[in-house]
Amino acid sequence: MTSVPPSSANLRGAVDLSSLVNRSAGPAGAPGAPGAPGADAARPAASTVQVPSLVLDASDATFQQVLQISMSVPVIVDLWASWSEQSTQLTTLLERVVADYAGALVLVRVDADANPQLAAAFQAQSVPTVAGVIGGQPLQLFTGAVPEEQLRQLFDQVLQLAAGNGVTGVASVPETAEGEQDAAPVEEPLPPHHAEAYDAIERGDYQTAIAEYKTAIAQNPRDDLAVAGLAQVSLLARLQGKTLDEIRGGAASAPDELEAQLLVADLDLSGGHVDDAFDRLLRIFPTLDAAGKNTVRERLLELFQVVGVDDPRVAKARSRLTALLY
Repeated sequence: MTSVPPSSANLRGAVDLSSLVNRSAGPAGAPGAPGAPGADAARPAASTVQVPSLVLDASDATFQQVLQISMSVPVIVDLWASWSEQSTQLTTLLERVVADYAGALVLVRVDADANPQLAAAFQAQSVPTVAGVIGGQPLQLFTGAVPEEQLRQLFDQVLQLAAGNGVTGVASVPETAEGEQDAAPVEEPLPPHHAEAYDAIERGDYQTAIAEYKTAIAQNPRDDLAVAGLAQVSLLARLQGKTLDEIRGGAASAPDELEAQLLVADLDLSGGHVDDAFDRLLRIFPTLDAAGKNTVRERLLELFQVVGVDDPRVAKARSRLTALLY
């Protein structure tokens, strides 16, 4: 399990994390830094902080509000992306676990693709990346998925570190006039085959999910959600049971083997290295025969669906592919 460091890396630059901290921003042990003599005097006493929800969304433009919350309540920052299945699954787990802490923690979700300043500030080389902010000071926590038990242990450590630095407030969600918390928006139920596919993904049965999405597409070829879902679960199925070393080692030892290069591209994209994945396939495209070119073209079109057809990186790669085709 990734341990919580006693002091954080310097994340200043793209986002000024000190803008709401009424003390100097020196390293651990410096005046005003976490753990320094006299630091507690600069922090508010334990208090109740009103927040609209224990799970908030933030952006480059609104993150200073998060810093303000962190002066009283430890904040967990989830840098995620909608195209990453691992990322969305971790977000769901984070939401559930943070809720169990009953206001001792606040979860803040940040779309890493839409907020490049925050992604750079928290050094998010891939998604998911999870960080923390305590008293305006950032913490690097972990990258990738972790089991729920380890996640809870890590959050316990975050709370211990926060308590040692005087950040012991509790977040409270306002109640309605009737004394009940605002209900979450009611989501539309998923179409039957989508629901079956989602359930199959949850239990790791990717082949069943693929079959369900294919059935949905056969019934409605314009079902864009099913097309995107099929692309995403197909990527997961290709990577299932394989290790990073196995994939990269296979590609390095067989640079001319198309399947090995396709698998590395899958791995790169699943880890958030979208441009690397596209560039790898586009670079080998001119060296292939007609059948190989068609295979790469189909794989790229599938990966475009995983990332999102409106993503600017997809538009750039699509233009390169078109130029190579014609």
